[in-house]
Amino acid sequence: MQELEERAVQCPYCGETINIFLDTSVPQQNYIEDCKVCCRPITIDVTVEYDGEVSVFLLNENE
Repeated sequence: MQELEERAVQCPYCGETINIFLDTSVPQQNYIEDCKVCCRPITIDVTVEYDGEVSVFLLNENE
């Protein structure tokens, strides 16, 4: 199983599509990464289910 997965996501601030890398070897993650376009902080919440399905939620600082 590949541990790093690249995912195209939409910035909750500027709406631009950016690519992020997800470490799928960790079942639950929550971290902050700056948007590569507008430089605002995005909270990224990642969950990897037992069947390998990956869910990604992006939040701005006010959510």
